[in-house]
Formats: sequence, structure tokens, C-alpha cells
Amino acid sequence: MAYNASEALPKQIEALLAQTFPLREIIVVDNASTDGTCAMLAERYPQVKVLRMTENLGAAGAWAAGLTYAAFEKGYDWIWSFDDDSVPDSTALETMVGGLEESRRFGGKIGIAVPLAVSRTGACYPPWFWREGFAKPTAEQIRQPIWFADLAMASGSLVQQEVVREIGVPRADFFMDVFDLEFCLRARSKGYKIAVISNAKLTHEIGNTREVRLFGSLRHWMTQPPWREYYISRNLTFLAWRLYPSFLTKMSITRYLAVHFGGVLLFSSDGLACAARIIQGFADGLRGRLGIRLRPGVGGSRTRSVALAPTEKIEAGKA
Repeated sequence: MAYNASEALPKQIEALLAQTFPLREIIVVDNASTDGTCAMLAERYPQVKVLRMTENLGAAGAWAAGLTYAAFEKGYDWIWSFDDDSVPDSTALETMVGGLEESRRFGGKIGIAVPLAVSRTGACYPPWFWREGFAKPTAEQIRQPIWFADLAMASGSLVQQEVVREIGVPRADFFMDVFDLEFCLRARSKGYKIAVISNAKLTHEIGNTREVRLFGSLRHWMTQPPWREYYISRNLTFLAWRLYPSFLTKMSITRYLAVHFGGVLLFSSDGLACAARIIQGFADGLRGRLGIRLRPGVGGSRTRSVALAPTEKIEAGKA
């Protein structure tokens, strides 16, 4: 899915076209871009399917539209999704397909497979566990070639059609952020496993990231605009108080938001505005007020693209 991504998309599309395991089709969900994204795609990549939205639906709405088209209209068995700031290695899909075959020896039904995302600076963004709240994987777990998580970001996720047909598409009313975590938890609740294929690599940048020291520990701090802080706070709160309410869940999310609130005041250039949006988001999440309540500024929206992989029954050399 893409919003004003005329500069970012070519690098990603070239990486998809260069995959050693070829794709059936590449789809871009255009979120009403105003920078000539569609014209660029028509001129440089006429083979790419473009789904043009009449308004910016956010990453959540665009992913929902892409999965609806891919799973229900086209009937693809596996759908590979990306943010515009994610670029897979040329062997990523081939490695993930091989990992899917290998992961079956662990038993259970694999509904989602994800690569290991790293930044250009070498920072790693591994999937997490959900133990009535967030739980980090250990370094030993991350080093395993195949392991299983509960929470993974949408970018780089290879989703089986069966999952979409059983649990539905991501929640468009989340607009931005946390929608992928909610989708993962919904899939896990139906017994689907999320396989992490560590040898499949994806270069991914999350916001404007830098290293900071917060409460005695070194962290990768992501500077976000106030409207993004609103959606992060609101959707996490809704997740903990409305969808998976328990004392431990509420404590985990409250702890995360409190630490993040302090970090915003210390490290964000627009800290007071961000802090105000976090409070607003927390209040709206408690009340269950979802939907598009704040719009991003010009160039403020993250972008996303969707690539469609071959069927689960892999036949070498077939596109």
C-alpha cells in the first residue's frame, strides 16, 4: 500500500522483481497519493496492478483492501506485504518458502511466515511474544533458523489465504499502527502459528530512529509526529481494555505507554504535542472511539505495498 511513494517504491519493486523465487503478481494499493505515484507506476512498471483508493485509508485500511483483493478476488494462496521503507533481500522469498516447508516438522498449522527485519544500521526488529502483554524474544531464540512468535509487523509478512478467509482482514478502523498486532493475535486465537524464518532478511526502517539512553538502558528511539502517537496510544489501549482485557494485559500496556510518554517528553522535538496526543489516544481507546480521527500532514503517512507469492504447492520455475 502506498501514499506519496513515487521515490520509495522503485527500490522496493526492483527488489521484488529480482527475487530468486518469482512472484505471480505485484499489487500496489495507492492511498490517494498526490505526488504522481500512479503516473510513475504506469510509466516505469506497467506490469504492476494498482488499486487506487479515493481517500487515504491509512496503512490498516490499505492492507485490508489489498488482502481482500488478493485473497478473495484473486484467490492467491500466500500474500506478501510490505511498507515502502522495507526492501527484501533477493533470496528472501525463496528462503521463506524453504522455511515454511521446514517449519511443518514442528507441527501445527502455519498461517503467517515472517523474515527477520534489520535496519541499515544493523538494529534488529524481531517479532515478539504475547503473554497477556508484550514479551521480548531472547538473543538465543532470535539466532534459531526457525522459531515461533505471537506478534509480527505486517511489513514482510507472508499470510496464507486460509487465514484471511477464516479471521477476516485487518481492522480498517485502527487506521495506523497496532492493526498488524491485532491481526496476529486474531490468527493465533484460531490456532495459526507465526513462523519466523531468521535467515530471510528484510531491510526495514521504523520512523526516524536513533539510539538513546532511557531509564538506564540503551534503546532505539523512534521519533513520530503527534498524530502517529495518537493512533499508537489509542489502538494499544483498545487492544488491552476492549479486546484482550486482563489485569496483566492492562499493566503491560500501561507500563509501555508510561515509559513511552516519558521518552516523548525527553527526546521528541514536538514532545508536548506528542504527549497531549498520547493522553487523547489513551482516553479514546478506553471509550472505544476508533476510526479516522486525525489525518496525517503532507507526506506524513507510511506507505505499504503488497506482493503476491506463488501457491503453497510450490513448483520450481513457475511465476
